[in-house]
Amino acid sequence: MGGCAGGAAGPLVTWVRRLAGAACVLVPLVLLVAGWGPLTAGHPAHLVVLGGVVAVGVGIALWRRVPGWLAVVLAVLLLVPVVYLQPFAATRVEGSSTVLRPDGAVRAGLVFHPGARVDHRAYVPLLRRVAAQGFLVVVVREPLNMALLSGDTAPLRAAHPEVPVWAVGGHSLGGVAAGRDVLADPSVRGLVLWASYPVDDLSGRDVVAWSISGERDGFTTPQDVADSRSKLPPDARFEVVPGAVHAFFGDYGDQPGDGVPTTSRAEAQARIVAGTVAALAAI
Repeated sequence: MGGCAGGAAGPLVTWVRRLAGAACVLVPLVLLVAGWGPLTAGHPAHLVVLGGVVAVGVGIALWRRVPGWLAVVLAVLLLVPVVYLQPFAATRVEGSSTVLRPDGAVRAGLVFHPGARVDHRAYVPLLRRVAAQGFLVVVVREPLNMALLSGDTAPLRAAHPEVPVWAVGGHSLGGVAAGRDVLADPSVRGLVLWASYPVDDLSGRDVVAWSISGERDGFTTPQDVADSRSKLPPDARFEVVPGAVHAFFGDYGDQPGDGVPTTSRAEAQARIVAGTVAALAAI
C-alpha cells in the first residue's frame, strides 16, 4: 500500500508543480495584455518583473525536484504582488510625455509623483493645464508604479537648468515621496500635495506648502489631512475641494474603496488645477 500511495503521489506532485508553473506564466501574460498601455508607457521595471515571474514559472514547471507545496508557495508569493501592482489605466491619454513645457518663459518647475499603481499618463491632462500657465512639469515614471521606489529626483531637476525655482508634489503616496524630496534637497522651494499628507516632519522646512484635498475622499480623509497640519510649515495652505474624491485627482476612472462624489470630475479638477497654479505662483 505504501508503494501505491507513493506512486499516486508522484503524478499528483507533478501536476501540482505544472499547474503552479503554468499560473506563473499565464497570469503575467494576461496582465500584460490587459494593461498593455500603462505597462508599456510606464517604467520598464514592471515589464522586467513580469518577465521574471514567467521565467520562474517555466523553471517550476520543468524542474522535477521542486516539491509540490513549494511550487504552490512560490506561485502565490509571486502572483499576489504582481496582480496587486497592476496599474490603474489612464482613461484619457494626451500623449505619454513626462515633461510638459509652457509656450513661453518658465516661471517655476514641478516634479510630480503619481499615486500608487496609477498610470502616470492619468495626470498629464491636469498637469498640462498647469504647465500652460508658465510652469515646467516633470511627471515621474515610477518603478512598479510605486512612488517610494523612485529614488532621488534631483537629476530630473538638474536636467532643466532653465527652471529658476523648483517645487515637488504628488498624489496620494506620491505626496509622501514628494515630502521626502523636500527633506533630501533644501533647494526645493515648494511642496504641492494632492489628496496626500507627509509622513515625515516638514514643519521646520522653509518651503511654500499647499495641501489640496477632496471633501469626499475615501482614502486620504479630511481627518487624515487635519492630522497632518503639525508636520507641515505653520503657514501651509489647506484647500478642500467640495464634493471631490480621491480618483478625481487624475483621469483613471473610479477607484474601489473611494468615497461617493457630490460634484463633477470636471468641476473638481478645475479647482485642483487652479490651486496648483496658485501654489506654484507663490514660490
